[in-house]
Amino acid sequence: MNTALYMNPLSILDEIFNTDNRAFRTVRARVAGRFPPVNVFLDENAIIVDVELPGKTAKDVSLTLESQAVVIADRPANQDADGKPVEGQTPKWSRRLELPFRVDADKANAKFENGILRIELPKAVAEGVRRIEIAE
Repeated sequence: MNTALYMNPLSILDEIFNTDNRAFRTVRARVAGRFPPVNVFLDENAIIVDVELPGKTAKDVSLTLESQAVVIADRPANQDADGKPVEGQTPKWSRRLELPFRVDADKANAKFENGILRIELPKAVAEGVRRIEIAE
């Protein structure tokens, strides 16, 4: 007798809604407040990132710009004088967004308004074409 035909319907549902399922982990994390929703707007001159953080302020969030990524994270409550987390403290959540092009870090800005963190990242001006001499 083929047991696959007689599987318990609840076990099938359990398989579908298994906690290891990526989609449900993401939803569960968002509900728990560990993974804030993000909207990204892209045009030819800049990237604008809106992060939904209701009830948070600028003091609650850490923002780091890397060469082609931006990292948004919860700022742990225990910090030293430089604003770095005390050893052993890790953020409750963080979100890393890969950027499709290099941005001008000097012109980047961020502001908090009505629970929305808006990050504006202007595209870096490309240095013109440069000829490279080949040594013999």
